[in-house]
Amino acid sequence: MSSAIRIGSLLLGWTWMVQLAGAWEPPSPDTLLAAYFEDEVAALEAACLAEIDSKEAWLAQRERYRAELLEMLTLDPFPEKTPLNARVTGHVDHEGDGDAFTVENVVFESLPQCYVTGNLYLPADTSAPSPTVLYVSGHGPVKEDGVSYGNKVAYQRHGAWFARHGYVCLVLDTVQLGEIEGIHHGTYRYGMWWWNARGYSSAGIEAWNSVRALDYLQTRPEVDPKRFGVTGRSGGGAYSWWLAAIDERVRVAVPVAGITSLRNHVVDGCVEGHCDCMYPVNTYRWDFPAVAALVAPRPLLISNTDKDSIFPLEGVLDVHAKTRSIYALLDAEAHLGLQIAEGPHKDTQDLRVHAFTWFERFLKGADPPPLIRKPAEAFLTPQQLKVLDTIPEDERTSTIHESFAHQAPAPDVPTDEVTWRRARDGWMTALREKVFRGWPKDARVPEPILRQEITKEVHTFRVYDFESHSNGRLPLLVVSPRETTVLSVQVTVLDDDAWQAWMARALAVDEALVRPFAPESASWPERDPAGAAAWFAREGVAHVYLAARGIGPSAWSGDARVQVHLRRRFMLLGQTVDGMRVFDLCQGMRAASSLFPHVEGGWSLMADGTMGVNALYASLFLTEMPFALSLTRLPASHREGPDYLNVMRFLDLPTALAMAKEWRAVRVGESPESLSSFGSLVEARLGWKH
Repeated sequence: MSSAIRIGSLLLGWTWMVQLAGAWEPPSPDTLLAAYFEDEVAALEAACLAEIDSKEAWLAQRERYRAELLEMLTLDPFPEKTPLNARVTGHVDHEGDGDAFTVENVVFESLPQCYVTGNLYLPADTSAPSPTVLYVSGHGPVKEDGVSYGNKVAYQRHGAWFARHGYVCLVLDTVQLGEIEGIHHGTYRYGMWWWNARGYSSAGIEAWNSVRALDYLQTRPEVDPKRFGVTGRSGGGAYSWWLAAIDERVRVAVPVAGITSLRNHVVDGCVEGHCDCMYPVNTYRWDFPAVAALVAPRPLLISNTDKDSIFPLEGVLDVHAKTRSIYALLDAEAHLGLQIAEGPHKDTQDLRVHAFTWFERFLKGADPPPLIRKPAEAFLTPQQLKVLDTIPEDERTSTIHESFAHQAPAPDVPTDEVTWRRARDGWMTALREKVFRGWPKDARVPEPILRQEITKEVHTFRVYDFESHSNGRLPLLVVSPRETTVLSVQVTVLDDDAWQAWMARALAVDEALVRPFAPESASWPERDPAGAAAWFAREGVAHVYLAARGIGPSAWSGDARVQVHLRRRFMLLGQTVDGMRVFDLCQGMRAASSLFPHVEGGWSLMADGTMGVNALYASLFLTEMPFALSLTRLPASHREGPDYLNVMRFLDLPTALAMAKEWRAVRVGESPESLSSFGSLVEARLGWKH
């Protein structure tokens, strides 16, 4: 990171005062966000495999790593292996001197009614079980006249090559681009941020379908189950990683253009070129070498081109170097290879030749491997490789994202305090370890710094800021009586609309209050004298306003598409934007409490909509602070927002609301009745009164 960015991140707290003085142009929120991403990634890079310094250390930790990856792939609990109900719907014989092979069009159910289509390439000689390769397809749609033939068709050259050289090869369709078209792009394209809340990624269903593909292959007499390999490129390269990391049946792996460093994705923005299937839900805040390490000591060839814009060379080399350290500890460096071919992000002949050579060497045991004399060619039409004449009416492949991830059921009303406390403690542990794990571990109670003060007839307006995180400070805006005693404090959480309303009120009081947050050329809102008058309506009340990261003066620039990918970068850090805003509100409340240490009439925290949910969760971590909650227009469920990683695996909003009622008075207005019913029942059963 450049020194300019580091200086900018340290000096954000001074920008408002310096801007007033006109001394320099302060760092933009975008610059500060870039510094935040840089520092977070650097910390995760340093932590990646850092505790592994010996063979014994790796062997002791390997199963923990595998369990974490299974969880992040939505495979914990591991789904039941239900009957595959596999069937062959047709076959094609390709004749040729030394090039003969057969293709069987197959379909199986990885879960009941979750149909997976593929083409099984068989060599001419199947008298003995053969080495077998699972080829997982990348993003190569083949569609004619509105009919999807599956991305398996785009990669048929690989299946044909393997069959022509004595392998069995199953080329598998993916969910999004298969014959039955599902969804990979939940957050990328369709605004399904609840995927994060459910702990779901389309990477998970692809990993599961690959596991079940091996199950199917084990039923075939032509297959040698002790000689399984996996390969694929782009998306298929990523799925190769997932399968090889979680399933020891894979003996040889060649992921092609399927991995690069977290730095490339988050700092350099490569996330913009990748759909959701490329990423687990990063609960444990991994960098990608941790995935690669799980393949060790099995033969692994990391393959890429040198001009791949979405898998940059520097990141690939970084993954290889850190993976190599694990192979070295296991005395298995001969089993790790790195192939860098010239070219862009394409399925080039150079990439294929090296992959084929690796399988000849390690899956067939040919050492030295024979020369690759035949190219990988496509011989068949899409129509010949079509598996299904019609889409099954009972299919749920296209909607598997609705049911694949486990969702916590609504809890029962506790019978007594002991039962309640046990459940509540479990939910709080889940929030700390699975939902908000990405919060800073060394957070201190922040000290608010006074940046500006304007005194009017009966009120004083103060602008503070406080450090919520290491790369920036956030505003704390205070309107308090000038001479009378503060009897109560009303804290209001601002969203973007509320921030504009605050600006309009402040303009009606004094333009100087607004100038620190916008240059003179900015388009300010119209003045709101009536709103400003509300500040003076109740004597003895101090008003405090909090704006979390990305709101108001710290809002990030860019259109809706840019904002989508910023949110996805947070997810790759094991966070979400709103999850970190909950942390900001906790820090803001702690900072505000130091300004009014003795208030007889008490505190209240007010918030609306998504920010209301953020305030609700902040209250669960502020049990040392007595304040009432006043929340309006809350959604009924995290499915409507906001998205915190994994939260719906453990609880939903009605449960969180009940937890808040244990500690404080909670008023909820203009929200679904179903939201408060559980909390009201718990409150009545346990006799809580506030």
